[in-house]
Amino acid sequence: ALWLVVAPYGRHARPGWGPALPARLAWLLMESPSWLLFVWVYAAGSHRSEAAPLALLALWMGHYLYRGLLFPLRLRGERRWPALLAGLGFGFNLLNAWVNARWISELGRYPAAWLGDPRFLAGAGLFLAGLRVHVSADARLRRLREPGESGYRVPRGGLFEWVSCPNYFGELVEWTGWAVATWSPAGLAFALYTAANLVPRAVAHHRWYRSRFPDYPARRRALVPFLL
Repeated sequence: ALWLVVAPYGRHARPGWGPALPARLAWLLMESPSWLLFVWVYAAGSHRSEAAPLALLALWMGHYLYRGLLFPLRLRGERRWPALLAGLGFGFNLLNAWVNARWISELGRYPAAWLGDPRFLAGAGLFLAGLRVHVSADARLRRLREPGESGYRVPRGGLFEWVSCPNYFGELVEWTGWAVATWSPAGLAFALYTAANLVPRAVAHHRWYRSRFPDYPARRRALVPFLL
């Protein structure tokens, strides 16, 4: 659906989508199940005190305490979000948090030896590398605006020299790493959901940049260096 309809928030905001909320509030509400519900469901699992599930919990919470709390609190400007989109995101996060928390603390089997398994090590490495890219790209975007500003500029530096949306690239790497580290249908599903959301969004951003800035760097791709 997102290849056909660009979600109307941020630079793609447009009227006709019903009541709107302040962007900071909308983001906090939308992401809240991803850490509140996740911890609650995780704590009910029979494997909640085991080392490998706790390590997976730490990875998940490392992302969502940033993305669900710190990131929205740092948003600048007075942008607004359609309440409809915040509600849809809230519903998705309810399902996704429940499925993944239930898997790692109850349905999955992660003995202590899993912490030395190549799948966990590779997945955790991908996750942490993606999180670093994600946080760094968000910081560069934030520095483009002075307090009170809400316009857009061409971002420079780091992976922005190669792609329009390194923050999305980092998040895709994160959840691919999660799928590998958990080696689970729950993790794979989340990686696919993330791609279904962020790939069309990145392409829309890239198209927007090119239409808005005539001197936009020609070598940049939308999401994956040299490929997409």
